[in-house]
Amino acid sequence: MDRLLHLDRPLDELDPPRWAPPACDATRLVRKVHELRRIPLGELEPADLRTLISQQVALSYVLPLAVRLLLEEPLLDAYFYEGDLLLATVNAPASAWYLLPDLAAQLCAVIRALPEILLAGLPRGAAEELARFLARAESLH
Repeated sequence: MDRLLHLDRPLDELDPPRWAPPACDATRLVRKVHELRRIPLGELEPADLRTLISQQVALSYVLPLAVRLLLEEPLLDAYFYEGDLLLATVNAPASAWYLLPDLAAQLCAVIRALPEILLAGLPRGAAEELARFLARAESLH
């Protein structure tokens, strides 16, 4: 199923069951994730995708959206720093990528094409995270 066909629907509909409202004492992050599940996929911003991916929420729906953005701008600054969406995306669990091997291959091609000078500007440890993703993704094929 093409997950991008459902851009007009929120995760609460696409990824059942619907989540109950967050508890009164929930953290800001928990409240934000609950809020994001009620927004139609097509309205999610790069920072929203980074948050959902980092929290491992509905990855089969949000990873395709993130990869679509990363194909155009691999080092997109979603919220914190240049490349933060890419690093959140490559750190998604292998089990999520197992369901999306073609997307993983596309993302691998983008990563391999990144010039060394741009990689040097990423946070410490980023090159290792990207290398781990490349190794994991190659095992999917």
